[in-house]
Amino acid sequence: MSSDVFSTNYEFSESSDPFQFQFQQVEEDLAAGQRWSTWLDVERGSRGPEPRPDWVVTAQAAIDTELGILKTGKEADVFLVERAVEAIGADPAKSSLLAAKRYRTEEHRSFHRSTSYVEGRRTRNSRDSRAMAKKTEHGRSVASGQWAYAEWNALCRLWTAGVPVPYPVQIDGTELLMEFIDDGQGGAAPRLAQTRPKGDLLASYFEQVRHGMRELARAGLAHGDLSPYNVLAQGNRIVMIDLPQVVDVVGNPQGMEFLMRDCRNMAAWFTSRGLEIDDQELFADLLVQVF
Repeated sequence: MSSDVFSTNYEFSESSDPFQFQFQQVEEDLAAGQRWSTWLDVERGSRGPEPRPDWVVTAQAAIDTELGILKTGKEADVFLVERAVEAIGADPAKSSLLAAKRYRTEEHRSFHRSTSYVEGRRTRNSRDSRAMAKKTEHGRSVASGQWAYAEWNALCRLWTAGVPVPYPVQIDGTELLMEFIDDGQGGAAPRLAQTRPKGDLLASYFEQVRHGMRELARAGLAHGDLSPYNVLAQGNRIVMIDLPQVVDVVGNPQGMEFLMRDCRNMAAWFTSRGLEIDDQELFADLLVQVF
């Protein structure tokens, strides 16, 4: 993001005629790492589901400031962004921290398992399908965008259903803005794998994970890559993340296998922490929700 981005605003200056006003154009330069909010630049369907949390900043005058990188991944990088607007008239200042997940184009990704995840999905545009098959520049762009929109659609659907996932704020091309899950002290919440919960907290974490997996199953879906590394622990609350590869349990020929692997991964971790979980029982419970 360059520093020469600017916004054109207009100030009113009173002339000798009290009923006439003169327009004065004002250019406001932004610092490096800043941009004007794109909230109103994207289509309505590219903004988060309602009712929206109170912390979501929707003012067009807001500025996004990039604060650093949170995570580098196989298919995308996640950055910390502050979206803030100054006080205007009676409207108070407002700001929130967002996680900006930016998907790489295919040639810059090291995620080689994508084919098995997308079995059963369809690309509506035949031109896009041909371009993806030929791996043209347009095809690589489409493939990258598909992963972003797959995660966007999953987050919107699951957040609305009450699944513990980050609130999806907006999507713009290959950039997905979502709720930043913090640790209550200004940093990022730890992954479940980094925690050592015991007793009631451990049991509560499992019940929340099982609830999330059940809600996914009711929607006919499996996370597809669920593990203690794709679950965040925010105090007493857990949040599932990294959902671009959500799998249609019935439509994908390997759907059952993905669902079983999710069960095996989570059961093994909780069992290793002292809470005995039978992966087969968990799998059977989820199948009831699917069918």
